[in-house]
Amino acid sequence: MVNPWLAMEAGADPVEHTRTVRRAHAAFLAGGPVAPPVRRVVADSWRRSAAARAASDGAAPIELDGPALRAYRDGHPLARAMPVFRELLGAIAHDAAHLLAVCDPQGRLLWVEGHPGVRRRAERMHFVAGARWDEQHAGTNAPGTALAADHAVQIFTAEHYNRQVQPWTCAAAPLHDPRTGRLLGAVDISGGDHLASPHSLALVQATARAAEAHLASSVRESGACLTALGRDEALLVVDGGPLRLGRRHSEIMTLLAHHPEGLTGDQLAVLLYGEREMRPVTLRAEMSRLRQLAGPLLASRPYRLTRPVTTDLDAVEAELAAGDVTAALDGYRGPLLPLSEAPGVRRLRAALEDRLRRALLSARDPGQLLRWSRTPWGEHDLEIHEALAAALPPHAPARTAPDRSRRHPA
Repeated sequence: MVNPWLAMEAGADPVEHTRTVRRAHAAFLAGGPVAPPVRRVVADSWRRSAAARAASDGAAPIELDGPALRAYRDGHPLARAMPVFRELLGAIAHDAAHLLAVCDPQGRLLWVEGHPGVRRRAERMHFVAGARWDEQHAGTNAPGTALAADHAVQIFTAEHYNRQVQPWTCAAAPLHDPRTGRLLGAVDISGGDHLASPHSLALVQATARAAEAHLASSVRESGACLTALGRDEALLVVDGGPLRLGRRHSEIMTLLAHHPEGLTGDQLAVLLYGEREMRPVTLRAEMSRLRQLAGPLLASRPYRLTRPVTTDLDAVEAELAAGDVTAALDGYRGPLLPLSEAPGVRRLRAALEDRLRRALLSARDPGQLLRWSRTPWGEHDLEIHEALAAALPPHAPARTAPDRSRRHPA
C-alpha cells in the first residue's frame, strides 16, 4: 500500500512528476479541479490555501524579529527540545546542505538553522525565524501542512502552493505536549528534491518522537494539568504521571479546577446533578473514590484542589482573551466532555463554544471559518457557513453549505 504522506512512489521519475504536478497546479489556480496524480493531502491543502487566499507568489510575512522573537522563543516549550533537534538533524542539515526549522502551532518559524548558503537562498522567500509559514499565509508547505493535517508529511517541489517555494522539497512532523496532547508546533527539514525519499520523512518523525520523549522526561514534578476538550473521559497528569478519569470524576475535576476557591457539598451537587434530589452519601462516595485516585491533590471542607491544575479549557479561554483566534482554534479539540449532562459542565461547554464561535464570526477569516465548518461540531452550523460564503471568492468550492445545515443551537 502506498504511503499517502510520502511525495513519490518508489521508482517514480522526479522530473516527469514535477512537470505533471506543475501543470495540475497551474490548472487549479486557473479555477480548475484537482485530480490525480496530485495526492489527496496536497489537493486538500491547495483548497485550504485557496480558501484562505494565500499568495501563490511572493514571500511569507515576517511577524516577529529582534527582542520580541528572542523572548517568545526562549519561553516556548519547544526551546527545551532544541538540543534534541540539533543532535538528530542539525549536523545532517549542515553537512547535506539542508535546513532545520522548528515552528510554533501558528506556523511561526522559531529557529532556522543549517548550511549558510542554503539559508541565504531561503531568506529570499522569508524562510527565516519570525516568519509565518502556516497554510493561510504561505500556502501548502511541509511545516504548515503538517500542522493543518496533524501528521508528518513530505511536500515535493511543485506540490508547494506558492511558486517561490517550488524549487524546494521539505519533510515535517508535528509535535505535541506529552502531558495534554496539545499541538506545540512542528519540526522540518528543507532542501533539494533528493529529500523526496522515505528516509527524510522517517527521520523527522523519529526526531519528533524523541523530542516529545525528552519533554515528557523534563516535566516538573509540581505540574498538574487536565485535558477535557473533545474527550468523554478527561486525562489528568499529576507529577508527570497520566491518569484517565471516569466520566463522573472527569466532571468533578473539571468543576473544581474551574472553582479554585472550592465548593461546598451542596454547591458541587447542584453543578453535578442539578436540582433533582440526590442523597449526600452519593456525592461523598464519588469523592472518596476520586481521592483514592488523585491522593493529596483533593481536599474537603470545602471540596477543592490543593494546588493549581491547568486545563485545556483555560488555555483556549486565555488565547481568546489575548485575541489570538488561530491559537484558540488550534487548542480547541472539541466540546468540553461532550457526553456530560452535568449542568455545571454544560454551562462551561456552551460558554466556551459560544465565545469561540463569536470570535470566528467577528474575525471573518475564511481559513478559520473553513476549519470550523469541517469539524463534527461545526459542519451543521449554518451561521458559520453563511459567514464563510460571504468571506470566500464567488466561485470557491467551499462556498456551498452542506445540505443538512441547521442553525447553531442557542
